[in-house]
Amino acid sequence: MAPNDKELAGKVAIVTGAGRNIGRAIALSLAEAGAAVVVNVRANRAEAEAVTAEIAKAGGKALAYVADVTDAKAVERMAAAAAEKFGRIDILVNNAAVRQESAFEKITPEDWHMILAIVLDGAFNCARACLPYLEKSGVGTVVNIGGLTGHTGAKHRAHVITAKAGLVGLTRALAHDLSEKGVTVNLVSPGLIDTPRKGPQPAHHATAKPLVGRLGTAKDIAATVRFLCSPGARYITGQTVHANGGAYLG
Repeated sequence: MAPNDKELAGKVAIVTGAGRNIGRAIALSLAEAGAAVVVNVRANRAEAEAVTAEIAKAGGKALAYVADVTDAKAVERMAAAAAEKFGRIDILVNNAAVRQESAFEKITPEDWHMILAIVLDGAFNCARACLPYLEKSGVGTVVNIGGLTGHTGAKHRAHVITAKAGLVGLTRALAHDLSEKGVTVNLVSPGLIDTPRKGPQPAHHATAKPLVGRLGTAKDIAATVRFLCSPGARYITGQTVHANGGAYLG
């Protein structure tokens, strides 16, 4: 589809963890397609407002919303605010995540539960809070953002890999549970994505090589998500879509 097709005109999307990197690119892409977008961040309102400003400058509609996805009540308030502001919710993108690296023996119970809470509890809370609106939409869409190492494994990522692998299971389960409500549920699994990081590149970047000869970009992932949210993807549900340039052939 050409970027100006506005295939999501009239739709409303919530994108979690949308203040930077892949989440930001997804929010901008869905807005470009015509959707009004709720730009969720856990704490950094300035990042959310910067993304909403970009969307507004391009002629789109957006709402910055600060909410910790591990807090079920906060997520319920976010869904209600989205519906109050824009009148509906059609799309949920569960992108919020933390990608720590640590040797297994150094992972504390607190670290373990934090990662699982953000990735899995967050996706559960958001899907649960948005479900009444997604069902009412008639073309409801949930897209979860997974990860390459959830399928290949990697060193020093036991908590992250467990969470991302669990997200695959949740996607399949929700596809079954929500199909009769007219809601599709899929997962996009990014490969090696070139995004700004505070620390060094993840260790698995040194061993996994994309067949296309380059790292991916946040826009590559956003384009895949945009397609899964489009009318042309209504026959796709319960699937993991690997957007990794051939680094892993699933």
